[in-house]
Amino acid sequence: MGGNDAGARAADARPGERVVGIVLVSHSAAVAASVAELALGLAAGGAPAPIAAAGGTEGGGLGTSSELISVAAARVDRGAGVAVLTDLGSAVLTVKALLAEGDELPEATRLVDAPFVEGAIAALVTASTGADLDAVATAATEAYDYRKV
Repeated sequence: MGGNDAGARAADARPGERVVGIVLVSHSAAVAASVAELALGLAAGGAPAPIAAAGGTEGGGLGTSSELISVAAARVDRGAGVAVLTDLGSAVLTVKALLAEGDELPEATRLVDAPFVEGAIAALVTASTGADLDAVATAATEAYDYRKV
């Protein structure tokens, strides 16, 4: 379960500062933590916005966990909103169910339709500049347009 360590360390970044937090929801704890670590490495310079990995199940298996997502969102919430990026369809459904419940996630939590890796990097870099939730969501979504050839 040490796979969430990178996200846990980053969640403590910029304490007390109003900044958008990022939650990465994957079916795998290792994938979520690795993407958080990559985003942190590429968002070098200054203090990064808080980011947390919420991967796998409480027992360490593959899947998604409402509890892990809620805990991660609370950990990165700094009062400016929380952007949640997901890997696969059932992770989206889990986050949508939490949002529908209304009291399981911080008030200004948004599910962002973005590619998981590129979107996480764009979201973290943008949030680390102090941008608002709309700008963070836009940057992550625009990652769909990144060309590789």
